[in-house]
Order: sequence, then C-alpha cells, then structure tokens
Amino acid sequence: MNNLAERDKAVIWHPFTQMQTAPMPIPIVRGQGSVLYSADGREYLDMISSWWVNLHGHAHPYIAQRVAEQLQILEHVIFADFTHPTAVELAERLLAILPQNQSRVFYSDNGSTAVEVALKMAFQYWHNLGKPRRKVVAFENAYHGDTFGAMAVSGRSAFTAPFTPFLFDVEYIPVPVAGQEEAVLQQAATLFTDEVAAFIVEPLVQGSGGMNMYEPTALDKLFQLARQHGSLIIADEVMTGFGRTGRLFASDHLQENPDLMCLSKGLTGGTMALGVTTCTQAIYDAFLSDDKFKTLFHGHSFTANPLACTAALASMDLLLQDETQANIQRISQKHTEFAKQLTTYSTVDTIRQHGTLLAFDLKAGEQTSYFNSIRDTAYNFLLESGILMRPLGNVLYLMPPYCTTDEQLAYTYFQISKLAQTI
Repeated sequence: MNNLAERDKAVIWHPFTQMQTAPMPIPIVRGQGSVLYSADGREYLDMISSWWVNLHGHAHPYIAQRVAEQLQILEHVIFADFTHPTAVELAERLLAILPQNQSRVFYSDNGSTAVEVALKMAFQYWHNLGKPRRKVVAFENAYHGDTFGAMAVSGRSAFTAPFTPFLFDVEYIPVPVAGQEEAVLQQAATLFTDEVAAFIVEPLVQGSGGMNMYEPTALDKLFQLARQHGSLIIADEVMTGFGRTGRLFASDHLQENPDLMCLSKGLTGGTMALGVTTCTQAIYDAFLSDDKFKTLFHGHSFTANPLACTAALASMDLLLQDETQANIQRISQKHTEFAKQLTTYSTVDTIRQHGTLLAFDLKAGEQTSYFNSIRDTAYNFLLESGILMRPLGNVLYLMPPYCTTDEQLAYTYFQISKLAQTI
C-alpha cells in the first residue's frame, strides 16, 4: 500500500488535473460515514461528498447489504426488450417523489449522459412533430457535463475552448442573481421565440460555475417566458437533487414544473454510476408511432444496471427516513449560523446558501476565476487540517453527507475561520 501513489502516477490519468505539475495523489483505502482514511493513517472529513455524490456516508452498511444481495440474484441484463424488478421499482418510486407532471424514466450512466438524453429528447420531440426547432437557451457559466452535447449547453470557458468549433450554438442569458432579476427577464424576453427547442438550467444553484445561487421566483418567471413560446424546460438536477437545497429537489421550490429532469450523483447515494432522465407524457407520446424513424435511438450497455438501481432504491429508503430529513434541516441550520459568523471576516464576501449547500468567496488580490492562486492556498490549508474541500477558484463551499455530525461541522467551521483570518 505504501507505494500506491507511485503506482497510480505510473499508469493513471486523473480528471481535471494537469498531470505534469500535480502533486502525488492521496491514496484512500477506506471510508466510513463522513470520514475518508488514507494509506498512511490520516483522516479526512469529506465536506464535498466526494464530488457531490455521497448522501449518507461512505460504505453505508444498508446500501452495501442491498447491493451484495442483488449480486447473488442478477448483476446485469440487456435493457432493450428486457426489464427487471429493480429498474421498474426505482422508476415507480422516483415518479412518486418527482414533480407530478413527470411521467416516464429513461436510464443512462451519469449526469452528462442524462443531459445528453434530455437534449436528444427535446430536439427529436420537435422533429417528430414536424416542427423542427434548433435553438437552446442556457445560463452563462453553466456546467452540464463533459460530453459534447452537455458541453455545448455549458458556458464557454477554458474547459470547452479546444472543442468550441464542434459545439452547436447556444443563446445565453445571465444568472438572475439578486439585483439582476429584471435585467435578465428583459433579455430573456427577446431570446425566447418559436425557434427555441429548450431552456436548460441548473435550478437555484449553478455548481461548477461557482456555486452561483438565485431565487425560485426569478426562475419561475423565466420558465413562464419560455412556456409562452412552447419551449421545453430541462431541469438539470444532477447536483441539486435528493435534498441538497433543503427539499427533495430544487424544482420543489418552484411553482412551474420542468418538462424534463436530469438526475445522477446522489441518486445511488454515491455508491455507483447511474443516470436518469425523466419527461412528461406529452414528450413520450411524441415518440410513439408506427414509423420506426420516430424512435429515440439512444442507449448504453449498462442502462438500468440492476446493481445501480438497487443502490438507488436503498439510498431512497435512507433519504426518506425522518432521521435523514431531520439531518438535512439540522445541517442547513448549522450552515445558517456559521454564515453569520463568516460576515465578520473581511476576507469573506458574497455568502450564499440553499439548504445544505453553503458557499462564499474569498477576496482575492487578483481577478476572480477558477484558476485563482488563492484556490491552492485554501485547498492545502484545509487538507492539512484533515478537511477535504475543493475550492472553485476563490469560491469555497460546503456540501457534506447528511450523516455529518455537529462536532464534525464545528471542527470544519473552526478551520475555515482560521483560514479566513490568515489568508
């Protein structure tokens, strides 16, 4: 185990990493609850739920037991022309807790593919109706994934620059943050036309774009503008789903319902990869025909994998327990209390919160961006304190598993306060 990092360095290419200058990776050999254990015996509090996926803590025994039992029954089966109990039950249970207009579930592998499916559904919906629409409206600084369709509807940035010639054009509107709502609505009114196939958003919180947060009222008004022209609405809840914003889904804060929803990350409690795209009955009906050319020609080898569906069912059991819902409210309240303390530090700016998501900016002596050098300073300071946070440039955020204790939160808040006072 002692040479695990060296072995990794010899054979592996890590995501979002400049491999020439990156430090040696930290070998993690075990996880329990909110704690990750490294090969050298160090402990790290996972305050970002390992890229926002973990809801109930690492190696949760209930999820592990359910998946182990499923392994003895059925590990996988082709999902074209076949089905299986866990896929059907998961679809039934998801539709029972999603907005009431959601009618059908399409399985894929991850958040990016869930977005790809939603985009293909939206474009082909209009194609099948014989009224093709080719425009999409999205938010500036959006992030919807790293496959080509998902990149196309994301904000143009350093991450997409090498691929810009291959991406389809998208019309962008600013995020309706506090004080900018009316200006955004005025701009949107000119962009939403009968040529717009879909409006795609990360509801209430932009994740990788810098944890930009905005209010439900503004989004409802934008949805209403889109609806005036029949445009389909895609809610990318890959990050915001399953309790992160204080309710089961960010869409639950809205009066208007999306037409399509994208889910992943917390769907399986962080246990394994699974993606879901849901849609209304009207969208599904547009693909029903004696004409096979109206089929949605999309699928993945591991679509509706029984093990992943089982993990999702187990995670949902835990999520809907009174204890978990109480933990979500407890963490939200603790964040609110800490946010008041953050206001006293001159190095902290733009504190924002939705549910268990708390974010703030560290005032930087250089232009704010993902590549701000303050990011490495903050990351290393917290890591040395035994806390895993992964700042987005000068933006720090907390998104802990729901099992995180008050003591673990208090320790994290204390270390963040030290950072804010010394940076």
